[in-house]
Parts: sequence; structure tokens; C-alpha cells
Amino acid sequence: MLSERQKLVLKAIVEEYVQSNEPVGSKSLVNVYGLNVSSATIRNDMAFMEQQGLIEKTHSSSGRIPSENGYRYYVQMILSEREQEVKSFPLIDQIFRRHISSREEAIKESMSLVAELTNYATIVLGSQSHNSRIKKIQLVALDESRAVVLIVTNHGYVESKKILIPEYLNIRDLEKVCLILNDILKECLITDIDKTIKAQLSDGKIRAYLDYYDELVSTFVRIFTEMVQDKYFLTGQSNILSLPEFQDVGKVKEFLNAIENQEILKVVETSTDRITVRIGQENTVQALKDCTVITVPYELDDGKRGAIAVLGPTRMEYQKIIPLLEYIAENIKKVV
Repeated sequence: MLSERQKLVLKAIVEEYVQSNEPVGSKSLVNVYGLNVSSATIRNDMAFMEQQGLIEKTHSSSGRIPSENGYRYYVQMILSEREQEVKSFPLIDQIFRRHISSREEAIKESMSLVAELTNYATIVLGSQSHNSRIKKIQLVALDESRAVVLIVTNHGYVESKKILIPEYLNIRDLEKVCLILNDILKECLITDIDKTIKAQLSDGKIRAYLDYYDELVSTFVRIFTEMVQDKYFLTGQSNILSLPEFQDVGKVKEFLNAIENQEILKVVETSTDRITVRIGQENTVQALKDCTVITVPYELDDGKRGAIAVLGPTRMEYQKIIPLLEYIAENIKKVV
């Protein structure tokens, strides 16, 4: 448990590091944040927080940087304090007034503005894909090398995708997998397809039938992901590549592959009606292990739900992003 002063010190460390990307020393905290205590007192507080795993020392400096646990503690402080504040964002209000008859355009423009103001990436997951559940999956063979996959959702929509059947796969095997997946994925949210399949694979149901289950399942997961692709909006991804955390070529390649394969959708939390903040290792996609994803759900008058999210480094301006996303989500209902 941190004292009130130690909370202020942690808050100052996080916010200074977010701005500077440099380890934070006790003297800079006294000079910049005016904490009204000596450098020695702050050093003692920092030593305690280091023991608690909230900050850590780098090899190249005597200063400290926040750990993932430190960021989580900081976010919890923000979430507990935010209800005491009433914030307004005039630029967002202007967008929603201008698009009073087009909710989709208002959401996209507001999230584009967020990307521009923050230099992070933003994601909008539409209510159709966010809220749709699978009722039926069907494979229609066109010939030995081509087929169409059909997905019928609980809203009555029919999604279709033409596929080329790899030479090493047999159309009959694909039909078998389709029947099995039809059973496994019934009533599954489209956005949870990949997670559900991986959970079900452990019982060996698909293994028992097929020699090439890895390739087959991967094929279907890719198809389903592509079907959802048009149901989401992503902007600002190039912003991520300019951040110091992404100057390594290997990380850049991983990140771009995650976007191309739509893996980025996996980190947008869709199973809760509350704000979620996934920091670093909490993200299931390897390319985003140095990132934070903040997701805020929204609900429309007809009960349909969607989600908006910001993706950036763990060194994120949480105190600005969280209230901004919540404000946008609260005002979406105002657009017809």
C-alpha cells in the first residue's frame, strides 16, 4: 500500500517518463513537480516502490522508469479519480454535431482526431461485427480448387468469402472441418472465433478426424478474420512506427504483420461492458507486448454494442486517453 505522498511520486514518475522517454531521477521530480519534500525523501520513496515492483532501474541510468505493475497502479488511480471530474471536449462535440445524421462517420472522424492528437493508433469495432453471433457455417464447393464459405449470423446477415483451396488440402476434408466448426462455433461472437477454436482444440475433436488440422483450422480462422475486416476501422497505425519503442526492425515487421493478418482485433476487448486497459504482457498478440490497448464499449438505443480503442506504447498518456474515449462512447447515442 502506498502513502498519499508515494502515490504522488509514482504519478509524477509515470507522467514525466511518458513525456521524456528518459529514466526519472529524484532531483527532476523536486524541480519539475514541486513535491515539497527533499530529494532524499523521494529517493526513499522510489526505493520502496522499486521493492514493490512498481518502478525499475535501467542499466544505463540512475533514474527509474515505471514497470507494467506501476502503469497498472497508475491506471487504477486514474479510474478511481475520474468520476470526480466532469470533462468536455469541444472538438469532439463539433464532430458529433456536424454528423448528426451519420453515426458511423461521426465515430470514424472522432477516432481519426484522437489518432492525430495523440500519435497513437485507433480502432473502431462496429456494432454489427461486435455483436453478431454465428448461427450457421456452410462450405459450398465450386470445383476442386475453389469454394465459398458462408456464415449466417443471428441478425440474419449472410457473410460470404470465396477461397482458393491449397493443393495439399482436399475439399472433402474442408467440408468435414466446416461441419465440426459449425458445431463448435454455434452462438459464438464473430470476434471470439479464434479464441473459441483454440479453446476447443484441446479436446482433440478435430485431431481425431484430420491429418492436416493445423492448416485447415488456420485456413478457416483467416477466412473468418477477413470477413470481419470490413466491419472495423483502423487509423493512425503509422504513428506507432515513429515511436522510440518501435525503432527495432524486427518489432516493426511483427507489428505490420499483426495488422495485415488482422491479429490486432484480438486485443480489442469485446466481452465486457466496462473500460479495459491491457498493458504489455496482458496483450495476447506477441507484436503488441510493448503496447497498451485501452478499449471502451458503447451501446446504441437498439441494444447493439460496439467498441472504440486506442493502441499505443505502455508509455501512454493514460490521463488524457481514458476520459477522451469515455466521452466519445457516451456521446455516440446522441447521433441518430
